Amino acid sequence: MAKKEITGKVISAYQKTVVVQIDRRVPHPLYIKIINRASKFYAHDEDMKAKVGDVVRIRETRPVSKLKRWKVIEIIDGGGK
Repeated sequence: MAKKEITGKVISAYQKTVVVQIDRRVPHPLYIKIINRASKFYAHDEDMKAKVGDVVRIRETRPVSKLKRWKVIEIIDGGGK
């Protein structure tokens, strides 16, 4: 079974951990208006290269801690400071 990969923006960075936010636009189930939804994923960043503002690709992995189920694969756009 292939592991899921998603792309998102780093909104917070800790020691070997980054929080990646995924934004998406979906129609409201009743009113059909397009609304914005966001999800946050905690990802393991072994080399601590990702900074706040970077766009990264993360891949599903085995549980690393209580919240971390993803791993940073690559930094697509290093827009961080």
